Amino acid sequence: MIQLFRNALRDLGRNRRRTFFSALALALGLALLLLMAAFISGEMDSALDTAIRLQSGHLQVRAKTYDQSKTSLKWEDLIENPDLIANQIASLAPVKVASPRLYATGFVSTRNYMSGVRIIGIDPLSEANAPYREGLLSGEFLAPDDRSGILIGRPLANKIGLSAGDQIQLSANTSDGDVTEQTFTIRGIYSTQTSAFDGAVVFLPLAKAQSMTGTENHASTIFILLYDKGQTGAVQEALQSSIYKVLTWAEMNELIIQTEDLSKGYMTLFYLIVLGITATVIVNTLVMSVFERTREIGILAAIGMKGRRIMAMFLAESTLLAIGGILLGLALGYLASSYFAHYGFYIGDIYGSSGTDFLINDTIYTKLTASDATSLTVLAFIVTLAAGLFPAILAARMEPVDALRAEK
Repeated sequence: MIQLFRNALRDLGRNRRRTFFSALALALGLALLLLMAAFISGEMDSALDTAIRLQSGHLQVRAKTYDQSKTSLKWEDLIENPDLIANQIASLAPVKVASPRLYATGFVSTRNYMSGVRIIGIDPLSEANAPYREGLLSGEFLAPDDRSGILIGRPLANKIGLSAGDQIQLSANTSDGDVTEQTFTIRGIYSTQTSAFDGAVVFLPLAKAQSMTGTENHASTIFILLYDKGQTGAVQEALQSSIYKVLTWAEMNELIIQTEDLSKGYMTLFYLIVLGITATVIVNTLVMSVFERTREIGILAAIGMKGRRIMAMFLAESTLLAIGGILLGLALGYLASSYFAHYGFYIGDIYGSSGTDFLINDTIYTKLTASDATSLTVLAFIVTLAAGLFPAILAARMEPVDALRAEK
């Protein structure tokens, strides 16, 4: 076996340039697939993490009749005494923070601009608001007793052309079906690096949001973050109630999970296409090697070398090509993935509606997982060996007399 691979290495060295470019083609194909896999993995993980931090939390407690798509403000669809319930939930050991939130729809306007927004009433002191507090670009964060302050996102501020300290009109739906309007002062401008969210969501202190919408002492949901996402099921079971429904992050982000599963299926097809194109280079290299060595193959067959031995000789060459190309591809793919894991792909501002279920960060950072690297390496190796099968069979089936005559 060792001698077989020594001979294969020697045969590949007869045309080093062709061998190098064949291995390079495989390496570039594998590196591209590793980068694509890292991009998809990074994008999906980022989308899910962003949705949990900004929208869903790990869990939410809602009234059984509450419909998020309708953003109902009817008292029977809301949670009464939300602060009391949030404090009870926060006392559970796995719970990091539990905070009431009130959702409403409305629009902001200036003399020359009007845009629909989603209004979120928050407890400004809650740790659940860390993404907005840490992303504060100018001005100051809201205070619990602020009755005239509003927090808006950078994309919205840029569209309006206003900055912290300026005034803006906010209109909101109320619990009795009317619309109320009030002038607010922009206390601060925030950015979560997610333009679809930042451009469509404004924040008010919970007490002010309740007063403005006529939902005093009520909230749409209790937003819950855990120390360990793996504890979601256990906490959901502990919070089960006949009055409220408890939703997990998986239930609230079903679109992201389904998209991830669908993307994996499409990417598998893409992997096979890229590796199939690469395999044609390997086939071409080995077929050319077969025709260049026709006389040599005929002599080996004439002196008694079995067809399976000749076949094994060419399969050994494809194996060495696969190993060389894969090692180089892993190195290139790792370097490319590491670079974009640090600097990211900037995909620009992607605006969405305030009700969007799929939030994508403005910059996507790659994440190359061991499972992706392993599966792609195995797939590339199998495809390369399969590509070498045809030239190996072609060489093994040559008749000694015909092979000798072909070189004359």
